[in-house]
Amino acid sequence: MHSLALTTTDLETRVRNYMDACTSGDAAAVAAHMSRDAVHYFPPDMYDGPWRGNEYIAERWAGLVRTGRSAWTVDSIAVDEDRRVAVSEWTHFKQAAGVILRGTEWYEFDDHVLITEIRAYYASPQDKSLERLELGGFDYDGRDYPEGPT
Repeated sequence: MHSLALTTTDLETRVRNYMDACTSGDAAAVAAHMSRDAVHYFPPDMYDGPWRGNEYIAERWAGLVRTGRSAWTVDSIAVDEDRRVAVSEWTHFKQAAGVILRGTEWYEFDDHVLITEIRAYYASPQDKSLERLELGGFDYDGRDYPEGPT
């Protein structure tokens, strides 16, 4: 159990404001929504992830707004305030490339409602050349994820 009571609204508002900050291209605004040691995980070979640190994460998203005219929407969200987690479905408009990327992210929060971790999952075809389709750099073993069916 966490020491500070946070509401569903607190967590949902943080996610929505974070995504709005990403779209703004303002790195300081993005960084303000995350803990200093936040980590953003991606599928393998996406964006050279994982990204570590709120300032680094913020600069990377701001750069994509500058170079690719990226913009994001939060399309739906679910929150578990007791566990301090949220999941959102989103759309990433990569306007310079004419690409629409849809996906979902798992967010974890600290006692100050700052994002400590984001795990991004993308809606895309399965890469048949891979035997393991997992987030790059994520410690599945260390977090006791199953290695086979139970």
